[in-house]
Amino acid sequence: MNAHSLSELRAVNTFAALPAAFYTRLTPQGLNNPRLLHANADAAALLGLDASVLASPEFLQVFSGTEPLPGGDTLAAVYSGHQFGVWAGQLGDGRAHLLGEVQGPDGGWELQLKGAGMTPYSRMGDGRAVLRSSVREYLASEAMHGLGIPTTRALALVVSDDPVMRETVETAAIVTRMSPSFVRFGSFEHWSSRRQPELLKTLADYVIDRFYPECREAPAGQSQDSPGDVTPYINLLREVTHRTARLMADWQAVGFCHGVMNTDNMSILGLTLDYGPYGFMDGFRLGHVCNHSDSEGRYSWNRQPSVALWNLYRLGGSLHALVQDVDRLRAVLDEFEAVFTRAFHDRMGAKLGLAAWRPADEELLDDLLKLMDANQADFTLSWRRLADAVQGKRNGFEDLFIDRPAAAAWLDRLLARQAQDGRPAQEIADGMNRVNPLYVLRNHLAEEAIRAAKTGDASEIDTLMTLLRNPYEAKPGYERYAGLPPDWAGSLEVSCSS
Repeated sequence: MNAHSLSELRAVNTFAALPAAFYTRLTPQGLNNPRLLHANADAAALLGLDASVLASPEFLQVFSGTEPLPGGDTLAAVYSGHQFGVWAGQLGDGRAHLLGEVQGPDGGWELQLKGAGMTPYSRMGDGRAVLRSSVREYLASEAMHGLGIPTTRALALVVSDDPVMRETVETAAIVTRMSPSFVRFGSFEHWSSRRQPELLKTLADYVIDRFYPECREAPAGQSQDSPGDVTPYINLLREVTHRTARLMADWQAVGFCHGVMNTDNMSILGLTLDYGPYGFMDGFRLGHVCNHSDSEGRYSWNRQPSVALWNLYRLGGSLHALVQDVDRLRAVLDEFEAVFTRAFHDRMGAKLGLAAWRPADEELLDDLLKLMDANQADFTLSWRRLADAVQGKRNGFEDLFIDRPAAAAWLDRLLARQAQDGRPAQEIADGMNRVNPLYVLRNHLAEEAIRAAKTGDASEIDTLMTLLRNPYEAKPGYERYAGLPPDWAGSLEVSCSS
């Protein structure tokens, strides 16, 4: 039975039940004269909320920060972290307010307002978010979900004429984010750095009991974890390591760049978290950097897996306060490479239309990526048009490359490799189209949605949400959303202020 008002939702607030040191309770600073620009009925269904509620005054009041969530417990969480590889000390929810947790039909969801004003952790910030970045986050989380990639979700986008100063004066907005948990690697670093192992243990036990109960299961022949047993914390690190490795394979396979892979932006649940200066690549570059603020290229596309492992080492280092055996921690972290490699090969093999990955396929994939890099071939379309090439329509793929002979020669190698599997061309092509998206949230599409939103027009957001929910299926009449980016897209830049 769906809830027909917010007061009918089941609030549970497990994070708020942690000791007071983990957060500050406070009231959001609502927007003046707020307007609901868009609401996501799919996300509402996860809460057990009827879509009719999205148009209610009550919904606007709560998700503009004006009224509390019925049954909620509003707070901002504290955490610390490494930013661009440098220890930044205490951070925290500087512009995010956790309204509470709702028990939906299939699990709990924390609801968080991003842009609802200052908190004790705002440092030099104003606690606000602008329309531009809010539209990007709202769309990105749903785009990633449509691609089948673990991610936070987005429930609502509320706007206002309140001015916010960034590089120029912009207008304020609040995006409501949803996640089973917003606990980060930096949440663990916080208590480790403060040498408070009892609170570190409290956090680890909370995460295990709430999200990883299997970590407490003892191996056959051993008793359930007893006082002083560190096995659950070893198991926690293993689960997070494996999830993060698979997440990196997901990102790499769709040409997604996060932009700010700081430890405070890494989810303990292996979700894509905190959409700032992200980007889906247009022209492919192995060292593509999507964040204009990343002058050193630390978070380039080809470095994302190694950065993830570096961040996991910071998490493992934090857990050292609970697990004195460094060798056991290091052995778990050493599993990252094998898990990532296996997941990456599985995904890329499917994208290439191969029945199963073979060691010799590494050279075939590497040569394609080098060819795409040398020609700056469009990432998404290069993969998508391979399915047409399998069926004899080669021009679409070859047209993406300046060096057409080299593209044709590589394509001959792929077709010969596929022939070794002995499957019909149609079967291969259909399988490729199920894993190679046609629609991704390119920067210019997000920019068009932002420009329309500035006039109060949410139609582009609506269109993109529809396409991105099923990005593998071609929809007649929407060809421009699946085409090469326009020339002006090359001048678009996103930065940490995004």
